[in-house]
Amino acid sequence: MNYKICSQTIMDTTDPHIVFNEKGESDYYTNYIETILPNWHTDEKGYAELMQIADKIKKEGKGKDFDCIIGLSGGLDSSYVAYVAKEVMGLRPLLFHVDAGWNTDKAVGNIEKLCNGLGLDLYTEVINWEEMKDLQVAFLKSQIADQDLPQDYAFFSGLYKFAKKNKIKYVLTGGNFSTECCREPEEWGGFPGIDTMLVKDIHSKFGKRPLRTFPLVDILSYKLYYRYILGMKVFKPLNLVPYIKADAEKLLIEKFGWEPFQHKHHESRFTRFYEDYWLPRKFGYQKRRAHFSSLILTGQMTREEAIDRVSRPELSEDFLEKEFEYVADKLDLSVQQLKEIFEGENKTFHDYKNKIKIIGFGAKMMQKLGLEKRLFR
Repeated sequence: MNYKICSQTIMDTTDPHIVFNEKGESDYYTNYIETILPNWHTDEKGYAELMQIADKIKKEGKGKDFDCIIGLSGGLDSSYVAYVAKEVMGLRPLLFHVDAGWNTDKAVGNIEKLCNGLGLDLYTEVINWEEMKDLQVAFLKSQIADQDLPQDYAFFSGLYKFAKKNKIKYVLTGGNFSTECCREPEEWGGFPGIDTMLVKDIHSKFGKRPLRTFPLVDILSYKLYYRYILGMKVFKPLNLVPYIKADAEKLLIEKFGWEPFQHKHHESRFTRFYEDYWLPRKFGYQKRRAHFSSLILTGQMTREEAIDRVSRPELSEDFLEKEFEYVADKLDLSVQQLKEIFEGENKTFHDYKNKIKIIGFGAKMMQKLGLEKRLFR
């Protein structure tokens, strides 16, 4: 395919399945205009729905220590949803953090500031580092683009398992249309959901130690069993309130002394390295294209600003080279070993056993039912 870029966003043909109309508009843009925008209410209608859900959560949580749970990373989305849950909805959430070994100091500080400022309890689950490290090295050796899956699996599986064990029915997340209406395609490391078949196959080929305590909850378990048998519900409050990135940062800074990050996902040192170094240099994919395109569509960034910013690295070359050394050392690899992996032949998750056909079918059904409005592919 000849290179082409959307005339309205900065999504381009690095997504091999992108579709353009005669105006040069991509299907990311048309999906936003035709599917997301008409069904996205952050006005009085959204507020009424938000408070109706809040009343239901409060009612079902009566007599319990907490009426819902929120996974908190210290980043903007999860921090702001914690504020909305407590101060706008009047809920009693338990803040839940999974420490996978890659927190930045700023993320740790933000978590502490929010807990103290909101007067909420925090539960931190620390992942066994030897298992985490072994799984991450196995994924690196697999040569696939989806290098953040081990962290994602730890975060979401840990949260769902804890909620199930403690019979907490409502999980509130920071997922939102405002900064995430453009979802990264699968090729960019955007594998949709927790696929235990994939992780077990990769670990069996490249791992060295058993994952005895590492949390894994398969997507079919939390989408079907947890939801329809246990009655667990995942709710996204930020889709029902005005959520402008700059305004949310300003509020958190002024109220709690919260510290902003240079870019989305920079609260994790590994994710920052993966998205700013590994993925663009090894695979040629820029997740910033999706992040900035979301902000363009929601009027928070101009297309010209996005094109300018994505034309250069987010972080300096010197900083990234030092992070390369840090990541190698933390994973008990030499710099040379990590470089050899980096220079190895690229593969995709299709080279390993996976449930992508089942997951893809489920995603399409959710779109048809109106439960998922972003493009999934």
